[in-house]
Amino acid sequence: MSPGAAPRAYLRRHHGGVLSTISKRLAGYPFGSVVPFVLDHEARPAILISRLAEHTRNIGSDGRVSLLVNDASGDLQAGARLTLVGDAARAEGNLEILRTRYLSYFPDAHRLFALGDFMLYHIQPRQLRWIGGFGDIQWISDADYFPPASRLADQEQEILAHMNAGHSRRLRDYCRHFYGKAPDEAQFVGIDCEGFDVRADGKFLRFEFDAPVTDAASVRDALAAIARRARAP
Repeated sequence: MSPGAAPRAYLRRHHGGVLSTISKRLAGYPFGSVVPFVLDHEARPAILISRLAEHTRNIGSDGRVSLLVNDASGDLQAGARLTLVGDAARAEGNLEILRTRYLSYFPDAHRLFALGDFMLYHIQPRQLRWIGGFGDIQWISDADYFPPASRLADQEQEILAHMNAGHSRRLRDYCRHFYGKAPDEAQFVGIDCEGFDVRADGKFLRFEFDAPVTDAASVRDALAAIARRARAP
């Protein structure tokens, strides 16, 4: 297993953190703000921010940022946590794919897109500080962090539409078998080379594949394996 596998899996299970930027108003001082995020298919955090926001102004002046993600627990220093250090900039490329993926996780964000002044930014990882627990503390390079390549960015929405159209009962079986939950509503919201995310009664649940997948065909095989495990007594 590569050194980046555990921190990458940890980040995939979270969708919000503390974004620290370098203040333009108070030169050189750090400025923290809370932001939701979604990872794209290269495992880069994507954030939706207003051009009027303080952190956006800061990024416009200096794109160096960090994103802190931690477990909510009674003892903050006892849980796992991760700080991703990188460069933030306006997202480029196929923005419709990224926008659709973001809205799958945060459907209420359509109101922000409609305002016209909210824009998607990527954070390009440089290094990550990973604290997985006692004795598991390390710096992770960007090369070790990035996931295996896949063709899922172009195929994701078709896969999700297929799964949500005819497999709702199977999806509830997944939730019951792996999490001990019996949700009234469950929906696939995202799939990547290492697993998929489900919104079950409003909460995200993460399901990991046994091995990375690269396209729709290998996704089908991975989902079949999970289905067999969910049916096992």
